[in-house]
This record gives sequence, structure tokens and C-alpha cells, in this order.
Amino acid sequence: AVEPNDAMREIGIQRTKGQDIEWIRATGLESGLKDENFDWLTFGSSFNVMDRNLALKEAYRVLKKGAYFSCMWNHRDLNDEVQKEVEAIITHFVPSYERGVRREEQRSFIEKHKELFDTIVYLEEDFYFHQSLQNYILAWQSVKNPYWDLDTNEGKKLFEAICEEFKKKLPSEFKIKYTTRSWSAKKQG
Repeated sequence: AVEPNDAMREIGIQRTKGQDIEWIRATGLESGLKDENFDWLTFGSSFNVMDRNLALKEAYRVLKKGAYFSCMWNHRDLNDEVQKEVEAIITHFVPSYERGVRREEQRSFIEKHKELFDTIVYLEEDFYFHQSLQNYILAWQSVKNPYWDLDTNEGKKLFEAICEEFKKKLPSEFKIKYTTRSWSAKKQG
């Protein structure tokens, strides 16, 4: 498993304890993995935070012939009442807010790279998640986006203001709907 973030990698190590998984501090662009050594490579909520062209080339390099790569995300259901309120709060503070590449369909991007990957499979499944407001805020804190960079004072202040509104307007616990969306494609050549 490749994970550049120390905290996320530590969580992964704990959750997979006792399994035959080696955790590596690297990125999806420079994984350090062996050439043509893997049957499947997945990007879980990460394909959008790197240069997708380079990520596909890295996936192609490490996968065996005929193997698959997948990119997937858990998308918030924007018709959910809690999620509607969240969107309203965020757009109040960030009128230019966009959800970014992670919310886009990925088929058209993959099709532009048919020399690397083809035979595209799309899957989606809804699920419901019981969430505390505190954990929900922590999840938003982990999101890398161009609107609030938590490494800057300005970004921290904006995020704190958004969180204060979350605390005022959202229940302390709630059940919300997500949809997992995944695009997979077979290595060519």
C-alpha cells in the first residue's frame, strides 16, 4: 500500500494489522513499486490530487499485462438534507466553490489514454453512514482543496469559520447517504 501521508499510513497499518500488506511512504506518481508486478492498482479518493496523466503512466508501469487500475471516490449525496446545508454553508463562505475533478466522470479522461488502458468498467453503489459532527468535521479537515489550505493562517481561519457554522446548523449526529463511484480499465499492450 502506497501512502504519502504519515497519519493516514499509520491508520492503514493499524487497520490491516495481521494481513500480508507492506506500507510504503511514496506517492501515486513515484510509487517505488516494481515494474509489471501487480494484478490490480487502485486509487482511493486520490486520483484527483495528482497529475492524472502521470498517475496513469505509473499505473501502467507497475501493472502486469492485462491487469486493471481503478479510481474511486465516495461522493456525498447532494440531495441529502444535511449535505444541502453543508453546501449552502460552504458556498456562503466560498461563492466560487466547485467540487473538482473528484466529482467528474472519469471515462472521458481514461478514453483519451486508450494506448495505456481500455475496456472500461463503471460501478456505483449507495451506502448510508452514521456520523458524528466531530468526525464529519475531521473528514472535511482532511480534504485537500484549493479553498482552505490549512498550512496557511488564512486557510485555517476560513475553515474555522465554516466549522463554526457547521456546529450551529448541523445536528451533533446524523445519517447521511454517499455513493461510491469507481472506474476501472484494463492495461493494454
